[in-house]
Amino acid sequence: MIELINRPTVRLTLIGLLALVVQTTLLADLEFDGIALQIMLALSIGAGISGGSERGAMAGFIFGLMFDLVLSSPLGLTALVYGLVGFLAGYVNSLAVANPWWLNALIGLGGSAAATFTYPVVATWVGVDGWLTTRVIEVAAVVAVANALLVPVVVPVMRWGLVIKRRARLAPPPEIFA
Repeated sequence: MIELINRPTVRLTLIGLLALVVQTTLLADLEFDGIALQIMLALSIGAGISGGSERGAMAGFIFGLMFDLVLSSPLGLTALVYGLVGFLAGYVNSLAVANPWWLNALIGLGGSAAATFTYPVVATWVGVDGWLTTRVIEVAAVVAVANALLVPVVVPVMRWGLVIKRRARLAPPPEIFA
């Protein structure tokens, strides 16, 4: 049983299902000026920060697909955007030499703003009308600030979910020695 819990796939599924329940029940009612906070997006960014670009893209796609199953938007739209943002968060984090908590918050701020702007553009490209308005700027600001506060808390959770050990986290990336 313990070997089952130590697999990243099982841990990510458990984290994603718990976050999906919180997103669709609690955060759906806690709105700021009609804008719901996006914990699934924060998890995708946290996965990219803690696990790198590949793991961030994988986890972001999984979390986005989970969220797509409860939304009325086209299936795969959120998965595409969250996977892209998870990849970008991991890439931007890999450019930094040190990894202080405030850098994670800045990556969360930028990644959330980028995802919030990308989502209506991709939705319009797919054929869903009415999402690309000036309100996107207000939504991006609220979601970005909320996720900037949330990402430093989410990163340790995603380290646990991706089964990243302390030694592997503190070691320099293998690309340095190539």
